[in-house]
Amino acid sequence: MKVSVLGCGRWGTFIAWYLSNHKHNVVQWGREDSKSFIGLKENRANEYVTLGDNITLSSDLEKTVKHAECIIISISSQSLRELACKLVKYDLSNKYIILCMKGIEVETGKRLSEVAVDCGIDQDKIGVWVGPGHIQAFANGFPNCMVIDSTNKDLIKYIADSFRSELIRFYYGDDLIGSEIGAAAKNVMGIAAGMLDGGGYTTLKGPLMARGAREVARLIKAMGGNELSAYGLCHLGDYETTLFSEYSNNRRFGENFVKKIAFTKLAEGVSTAKAMKSLGEKYKVDLPITNAVYSILYENAEPMQVFNNLFSRSARTEF
Repeated sequence: MKVSVLGCGRWGTFIAWYLSNHKHNVVQWGREDSKSFIGLKENRANEYVTLGDNITLSSDLEKTVKHAECIIISISSQSLRELACKLVKYDLSNKYIILCMKGIEVETGKRLSEVAVDCGIDQDKIGVWVGPGHIQAFANGFPNCMVIDSTNKDLIKYIADSFRSELIRFYYGDDLIGSEIGAAAKNVMGIAAGMLDGGGYTTLKGPLMARGAREVARLIKAMGGNELSAYGLCHLGDYETTLFSEYSNNRRFGENFVKKIAFTKLAEGVSTAKAMKSLGEKYKVDLPITNAVYSILYENAEPMQVFNNLFSRSARTEF
């Protein structure tokens, strides 16, 4: 398959590496002035993977789009609208658009597939690629399972079957709302887990997992999705890589935040906490962990006091 990967950060570069190693014809696009793209042009590598000669690097968006049968977008979630609105200037007929990032647009509270539709991309051409996995583990040959989801069942099957390998087993998604909300929300839970680690309350990460999945399930249901999605690969299935892994940017951000250590990498859960708080208010869903993270990040609440209050709330039935 002819694939174009838009984005040259760590995940976009891994995708280009992965697909080119599995016999796909890959062009990877990046902005000419971005440090990541400049580094790839100079070294054909980043700190995780080395790109083969069969990957073409380009800063020409039009040529990159023309190349592809499938366009994979892997950039910051809050930058999607700007890029998607540029893409529709080109001929996207007979091309699938796969969103390989996890977030919710802060200004609108919209899922990323909704943002793409807003920009004029056909809903039936859009899919999402979500689920657990760290580049560091994949690059060392450790496998994982992920999900392709869409409103288009033919797209799901085609992409999942084309991209699966012994390294990544893809499942067919059947709840786009749940897959997108669950995938975004797990980053908020990752920040909460890191804050518990930083404050010396790692033992509370078990309850965090159980109650976190429960509140996300409530939100998914209120938004019209299947609440069981919160217990699948998009959310609960991604907790090991997000709440516990040393490689998790969101967990590390939360830990460093509590320890007052600077963190310079992207942690999508920061913006997602703000978006989810708004969604909870819109759909009248109680999101206590999300609101706790929001109060710490945006209202300067004292982290450990917030979590102590959260876990000492009055008794209630679990479900």
